[in-house]
Amino acid sequence: MAFQWSGLGPELLLRLDRGSGQPLRSQLEAGLREAIRDGRLNAGERLPSSRELARELGVSRGLVQDCYAQLLSEGYLTSQVGSATRVAAGAYSAAPEPAPRRKPPPRLIADFRAGIPDLASFPRGDWIWATREACGGVASADLGYGDPGGSAELRAVIAGYTRRVRAAAAGPEQVIISTGFAQGLSLVLRALAQRGIRSVAFEDPGYGSAETDESVRAAEATGLRVIHVPVDDQGIDVGALDTSGAQVAVVTPAHQSPTGVVLAASRRHALMQWASRRDAFIVEDDYDSEFRYDREPIGVLQGLAPDRVFTIGTASKALAPAVRLGWVLAPSSLAGAVAAEKLISDRGSSTLDQLALAALIRSGRYDRHLRRMRVVYARRRARLIGALARHAPRVRLTGLAAGFHAVAHLPASADEQAVVAAARERLVGLYGMSGYRAVRTAGPPQLVLGFGNVSERAIEPGIAAVADLLG
Repeated sequence: MAFQWSGLGPELLLRLDRGSGQPLRSQLEAGLREAIRDGRLNAGERLPSSRELARELGVSRGLVQDCYAQLLSEGYLTSQVGSATRVAAGAYSAAPEPAPRRKPPPRLIADFRAGIPDLASFPRGDWIWATREACGGVASADLGYGDPGGSAELRAVIAGYTRRVRAAAAGPEQVIISTGFAQGLSLVLRALAQRGIRSVAFEDPGYGSAETDESVRAAEATGLRVIHVPVDDQGIDVGALDTSGAQVAVVTPAHQSPTGVVLAASRRHALMQWASRRDAFIVEDDYDSEFRYDREPIGVLQGLAPDRVFTIGTASKALAPAVRLGWVLAPSSLAGAVAAEKLISDRGSSTLDQLALAALIRSGRYDRHLRRMRVVYARRRARLIGALARHAPRVRLTGLAAGFHAVAHLPASADEQAVVAAARERLVGLYGMSGYRAVRTAGPPQLVLGFGNVSERAIEPGIAAVADLLG
């Protein structure tokens, strides 16, 4: 597809060697032919006006006009009265033909992939408004690189938001802006490794193995020994964590991913005691705490031990992964170390996007969007429960207190991977619990059913199509 230009003509890099002895017109003709042949100029692409190109090259306009006339006669260019000179549609190009497009996979009846919010509900109008607010109000000085830890404005807004909504003990100086959870975790682990930390525990099931998850790979790349600690119906097994020798624990206490259990109050206190006794740290993945249904919201662990807990939140589930903004709420003594790792990593996240998110939260539009999405997800949750009750009543669902995924427990004799494969043949996307385990073959057969990005009307036919596979 040719570029479309407005105003002045496009710039075009051509070199003329005045010391070569070759006439400048011949050089210009040869340069344009070569640009067309090697694909630098594509069919339909507009060339600079003769006046503009002459000015750029320091030659007479007549020379450029003569050159264009020659290439017009040879068929390389085309021109009409009142229109720009363009590369002819039939002009030769040595550029390789694009590879034939692969046939897209068949459209699924329903795709129950977990961890993805309703992308169609992204508040486009509010984001456009927030972007305009950010661009209109930003000072010229703030258009530089800025603080690698993040915009002071967004950090203040996030600190206030987490205090108000998540009962965090947060100040702006503790907030570091990241591009999401994965980077936030990497920054924290690198900062702790500099402090002498050598091992980190992940929940199992949870992020899976280094072969399946970038967060586990990042931990190993930092040089940390990765330990997997089991999860039961009360959350992470703190006793197993204590005997593991881990110095950091990465947990999802508000809505364990993927089992959906809430970390029991006794476990929360035991986890705090473990961190204090072992001089250890906790990384709290607060990934979907905004969406709760059957119980009151639970505050972050960070509020109990702000000197031991790093809380990482993102806009990925609340808005969309494409926003690429998250935040680390760090202990005051380690916030500077995390910010230093951010500087090394990428010099800082987009300031304009940060200011747009700050405007969205500060205006109340962010909260309004979350309230709307709670209603959407609650309807889909109810539709999933009802569909399974009608079509596969023997399947037990758990983990429904929050978020937008649930766990379906298959019969003990079921082959989890065979169910997933057979469902795909029927154009339904199902996903097994084994993908979240450190060892894929461990554990009973279960499915993780996401309902965030599947439409309400697709849930019923999707479950009906695979009901006999579920037992």
